Amino acid sequence: MAKRSRRTHAPAFKTKVALAAIKGEKTLAELAQQYDVHPNQITAWKGQLVDAAAGVFGSGVEPAHATPAIDVKVFHAKACPRA
Repeated sequence: MAKRSRRTHAPAFKTKVALAAIKGEKTLAELAQQYDVHPNQITAWKGQLVDAAAGVFGSGVEPAHATPAIDVKVFHAKACPRA
């Protein structure tokens, strides 16, 4: 069996495959055969699409895990006091 070289897929292709997986009209095996990708790859793309979908309907509020902006002048004033 010859080893297949690594392929890159366009974002539009990944979206099309992931949406087909979400619809559930075909099994992962059928989709894998139809689009010539591994079923695990389809599952990964589906998960990425579902995770990113929440951002589409977000309220515009930044996520809680975002780091707050740091005022550099205040940081340096506390770290290096000049007497």
